[in-house]
Formats: sequence, C-alpha cells, structure tokens
Amino acid sequence: MRKVDLCLSSEGTEVILATSSDEKHPPENMIDGNPETFWTTTGMFPQEFIICFHKHVRIEKLVIQSYFVRILRIEKSTSKEPVDFEQWIERDLVHTEGQLQNEEILACDGHVTYLRFIIVSAFDHFASVHSVSAEGMAVSNLS
Repeated sequence: MRKVDLCLSSEGTEVILATSSDEKHPPENMIDGNPETFWTTTGMFPQEFIICFHKHVRIEKLVIQSYFVRILRIEKSTSKEPVDFEQWIERDLVHTEGQLQNEEILACDGHVTYLRFIIVSAFDHFASVHSVSAEGMAVSNLS
C-alpha cells in the first residue's frame, strides 16, 4: 500500500461542513492542492470544518498551513457518519508575521473516517487555512 496525501480532493476527500464561507475563498480550497488558494473565516471564534475521507484511513502525519490561527483543536471519528468525535490533538500555534504557519503533527492512533478542525481562537479577527494534508494510507472502504 502506498502512502498518499489523503486530504486531497483528487483522492475523493471532501469538506462536508465549514462554519463560515466566503465565495472567493471557499472551504474546498484547503484540499485542492493549489498553494495559491485558501479558506478564510468570517470573524468570531470558534470556527470549524469537517473533512470526510469516504473510507477508513490511517494518518501518520498532518501538516496544516494557516495564518493567524492561535489555538487549533483536531477531533476524529471512525463512524460511518460525522458523529461521535473524540478530541485527538490540540496545539497552540506561533504567530509568524508575514508568512504561513506550517504546523507538522506526527499522528498517534490515526485511524479515522472524519476529522473536525476547530479554530478555537486566532491572533486577529480573521484566520485562514491554506492547506491541510494527511500523509497515510487507506485501510478499508466504508461498508
């Protein structure tokens, strides 16, 4: 089995929920593989989005590229539907003036079907997520 970026839309992954949407910067931009696109929040925190893999996957490493995110919580679910999330990872990110935050997370117990990303707080009124990537492999189809 080969390791791939499981979060790419070309792998069948979808953003099935986002708490804010800007038509110029929709949530799908986070998983389109294009470094020039991004999703932006529209103020007020927390903000969240849910990624659906449409299969059971095992994630070994997550990389999140963002701007102005202060506290990021990631929850996971192994259910067939986006329910029963459990807290998995929480990080305090460092503000990097004029450049993207590049947060690499080595994943323990990374078996998931859904990931919920919660931007608990930010360094400004708005935050952006430029990409979410998950290195790992598909384990099985949802049945």
